[in-house]
Amino acid sequence: MSHSEVPSRRAVLRTTLAAGALAAAPSLAQAPAHAASRQAPAYRNPLVEQRADPHIHRHTDGHYYFTATSPEYDRIILRRSRTLKGLTRADESVIWRRHTSGDMASHIWAPELHHINGKWYIYFAAAPSDDVWKIRIWVLENASPNPFKGSWVEKGQLTTAWDTFSLDATTFTHRGSRYLAWAQYEPGMDNNTGVFLSRMANPWTLTGPQIRLTTPEYDWECVGFKVNEGPSVIQRNGRVFLSYSASATDFNYCMGLLTADARSDLMDPASWSKSPTPVFTSNDTTKQYGPGHNCFTVAEDGRTDVLVYHARQYKDIVGDPLHDPNRHTRVQKLGWKADGTPDFGVPVADAAGA
Repeated sequence: MSHSEVPSRRAVLRTTLAAGALAAAPSLAQAPAHAASRQAPAYRNPLVEQRADPHIHRHTDGHYYFTATSPEYDRIILRRSRTLKGLTRADESVIWRRHTSGDMASHIWAPELHHINGKWYIYFAAAPSDDVWKIRIWVLENASPNPFKGSWVEKGQLTTAWDTFSLDATTFTHRGSRYLAWAQYEPGMDNNTGVFLSRMANPWTLTGPQIRLTTPEYDWECVGFKVNEGPSVIQRNGRVFLSYSASATDFNYCMGLLTADARSDLMDPASWSKSPTPVFTSNDTTKQYGPGHNCFTVAEDGRTDVLVYHARQYKDIVGDPLHDPNRHTRVQKLGWKADGTPDFGVPVADAAGA
């Protein structure tokens, strides 16, 4: 599928809204506990060019596994390396391609790789060939210890409370329960997507109610589109932090943050507080624009938290931002403030590391 075949997101979302129908955390159980690290690792950015919505999973086998959106929106890729910087030149394997017709034939977006109960799972968005903006969440499963081998079984669509525009699923565990967070259009709302949370019965099935964690309300969440999407979770310092991305996918794209006490009931919306200001935004000094759709991983030292995200190297885009392929994967140290909350800083300049 070429970029010219991708319809205008603005036109389609407007139409879909009118019709009323209108993406991680690493495996936290496997990630080492955070400890302060005085030596910030240096990385050369961009880490991987033309790969958006990045997801990096540090596995117990000592490898980093990388997947992301390809600009053709037609396949799911994997890379693997023992170091983060090694992902730049790591061989890339296509582990699944879009169908030529039917439900999973278009807009293959924002895959995430998770290892759950001894099996690998990929959560991703896809749409039918005859209705390319009917985007929903789908799940793949691989029982092989090596996700580059074995077979990826299509477990089907992950069903939510509403059959509406939905994408950007991520999963995490907290106090013995597994959760799914994702972005979706909520019927009756005057926006594009909010972020929702539900417990899971198994890696491809939700159970119980789903709650709304955040909906676009501040000006910085509503530029171009009213969007909250791309949730990712990191649990540190007695709290659960959920980052998300907001506004259109041009230089206005930015990140917000929700916070819950780790002892609280995550399924109670009152447990979550929302930052009134964005926590990560475009920066003219470092020439990084539209940073977002992040995930979290940990550095090679096993202690230093790392922010993974995409951004562009220029502010102005000709045409629809979704047709522009230059959202590159980037990484940098995630800092922590004295009060125990994350310090995202600013998106670092290119070639900032050795």
